[in-house]
Amino acid sequence: MYTTGAAILVSGGSRGLGFHIVEALLKNGNRVASFARSSTPAVETLVRASAGRFVFEALDATDKDATKAFVSRVADEFGAIDGLVNNAAIGQDELLAHTSPERIEQIVAINISAPILLTRLVLKKMLLQPGRGRIVNITSICGSRGYAGLAAYAASKGALEAFTRALAREVGPSGIRINNVAPGFFASEMSSVLLPEQLETIRRRTPTGRLSHEEDVFAAVDLLLSGAANMQGHTLVVDGGITI
Repeated sequence: MYTTGAAILVSGGSRGLGFHIVEALLKNGNRVASFARSSTPAVETLVRASAGRFVFEALDATDKDATKAFVSRVADEFGAIDGLVNNAAIGQDELLAHTSPERIEQIVAINISAPILLTRLVLKKMLLQPGRGRIVNITSICGSRGYAGLAAYAASKGALEAFTRALAREVGPSGIRINNVAPGFFASEMSSVLLPEQLETIRRRTPTGRLSHEEDVFAAVDLLLSGAANMQGHTLVVDGGITI
């Protein structure tokens, strides 16, 4: 079905993996909309170069009114929203006993409440065009494996995977597909808290002999957005096999 010529919304598309997904979708000929708490020079350059195919707005994912207005704007400008990639998230790099209640609430709000509410808004648009909707949630291997210092983050990602499985039952009969992509550790802002020697240890223990790259994660996202496979409520793990 796609990913060429589709209208796809990507949350958290200003940097890192989110920006790579936006760039790759545009290169494939899609129209893309994205938001993040702030813009970047790279985003502004991409907006100017996209000839109207890329819409970006600086907004907080937890701002319900701003998010609702943005989804309506995208649907009006593009005529439809064919795909959604829930990518926006924040990490954690400290033991739970040292994590403030405010930080825990922020992780839950951004990593699980915000994507659920955004999915609800987009789903209402997708149900007007049965059979065309594709939703991909970016989770993490932390959602199914235990790692010290990531308890609240892992809880939010595990919850997002459970959300996907339940919603898959609801929307499957309408032809809407929803799945997860769970990256392992790779060079990104999320893994910047790890020391080089820690990343090297992870690499040595990875069966493929290398850490995943953003391109690897996008390949899985692209497959799920394309709808080429009869997959629903599934989690594609992109970690080089370290969790097998």
